[in-house]
Amino acid sequence: MNNKSWIDQRFPLTKVWNEHLAEYYTPRNFNFWYFFGSLAMLLLAMQLITGIFLTMHYKADTVNAFASVEHIMRDVNWGWLIRYMHSTGASAFFIVIYLHMYRGLLYGSYKAPRELVWILGMVLYIALMAEAFMGYVLPWGQMSYWGAQVIISLFGSVPVVGTDLLIWILGDYAVGDPALNRFFSLHVIALPLILVVLVFLHIVALHTVGSNNPDGIEIKENKDEKGIPKDGIPFHPYYTVKDIVAVVVFLMIFSTVLFFAPALNGYFLEAANFVEANPLKTPEHIAPLWYLTPFYTILRAIPPILGSQFPGVVAMFSALLILLALPWIDRSKVKSVRYRSWPYKVALGIFALSFVVLGWLGMQPVISPEWYTSLANLVGMEVKTALYLIMARLFTLLYFGFFVLMPWFTSIGKTKQVPERLTK
Repeated sequence: MNNKSWIDQRFPLTKVWNEHLAEYYTPRNFNFWYFFGSLAMLLLAMQLITGIFLTMHYKADTVNAFASVEHIMRDVNWGWLIRYMHSTGASAFFIVIYLHMYRGLLYGSYKAPRELVWILGMVLYIALMAEAFMGYVLPWGQMSYWGAQVIISLFGSVPVVGTDLLIWILGDYAVGDPALNRFFSLHVIALPLILVVLVFLHIVALHTVGSNNPDGIEIKENKDEKGIPKDGIPFHPYYTVKDIVAVVVFLMIFSTVLFFAPALNGYFLEAANFVEANPLKTPEHIAPLWYLTPFYTILRAIPPILGSQFPGVVAMFSALLILLALPWIDRSKVKSVRYRSWPYKVALGIFALSFVVLGWLGMQPVISPEWYTSLANLVGMEVKTALYLIMARLFTLLYFGFFVLMPWFTSIGKTKQVPERLTK
């Protein structure tokens, strides 16, 4: 009895290999947009591995947290590399995820029969945002502390239960040791486990219904006499080899940033976070890192009502949760942007632009919340600040308008005829 058959009698190794790689038939016309799923897997593995090594030297208390990060950077062999791989990897992870999500919008990967694939992906995205935010607090720099103070205090605006909810999250009346320990536990144990489980479910759901393609054609509906899709090819070795090329190119770009500009002029690591947290000194400008700023801008764009920021909090979370509704509000009969009507193409372009602009605005100085009390306040503001305010509110409307108007603009206009077989 050979080793392979011995293992297969006790664990379905060959069956799993065939079902998910060697005999998993994928469309033959994948383009570069389909690299980002594999790159996301690579970055998740890198974040988990570098995170383990960082945890070995990190101390989760407010007295030693910042010093332990400095110890990693200065005294631990190759510690600086591991820390920068982790911090730069976080930004790279979100770049890849955003491109992966955009590909779903381009080719209708959220439409039937892939609704569950999309929902699991969105839950994974929200969990990843929570993981990134909590990880950003751990270095205990100025921006870590004040960013946590500002964002977590938003939960205090929830009517009736806000104060109790805030104390429950913090374990105290302000950001301190209890909050840091909780974030550390969630960041290194709970959320990574959740992410791994969600990735597993996401892949299983995808392989159950099959991968989408740039034409939006279901290759399982056109099979030969052996039951093999006529327009399908095995994922391995064809796409594993193709993905290796993408990985090499990605690592070249990633290494260039890692070794020459790991902070990337404050976009990946802010200057304020190289200064130890000081509750008595507020930074001039408090903002999360770039991958959270689109939703932070939406929060800031909504004016307080009766002194409460709760409407902004609702808008911020709604901007995330509304993504879950895409499979049901898209009324188009075709999936791919190649064959969609021009209203959808225009709307998708405006949506992508609004997301980018909202992200950029979130990194700009805070807009005064007092503008709405008097027209004189608006006139008296600096021109730049007034412009940022107008842009924030405009692009917030455009962001939500994409979803609210989707049932209309996906049902009008003339779509192209979808071919029966895949094109190049």
